[in-house]
Amino acid sequence: MVNGTDAAQLWSAAPAGGAIGDGRTGANLALLAAAVGLVLGWWALRTAARGEAARARSLTVAAVVAGVTGVALGVLHVATAADGPGTGNGFAGGIVAVLLGSAAVAVGLRARSRAALTAREG
Repeated sequence: MVNGTDAAQLWSAAPAGGAIGDGRTGANLALLAAAVGLVLGWWALRTAARGEAARARSLTVAAVVAGVTGVALGVLHVATAADGPGTGNGFAGGIVAVLLGSAAVAVGLRARSRAALTAREG
């Protein structure tokens, strides 16, 4: 069993930046939202290609909302990060989240236009 003094020594000996901490949590949340948006956008594209316009429109709304959320969280994290990339604070993750979120919005809007075209044809 570890007593209080040993635990404090173990804690201080832990490598800095070796665990996911407060600095990376915001970037991870932004990445998760952006990735979910990208998956939903891809799913909406596939659904629109199959001719299910109503379902595709619902998925596009979800994809765009998740993508915009990922972009907003990524920009917020990058703006409030203390140092640049490679410092363990999630700066690079925030940048990747902005890129993924932008891709999610683009794919979602493309799926929306494809769903509208499918609805006109069918």
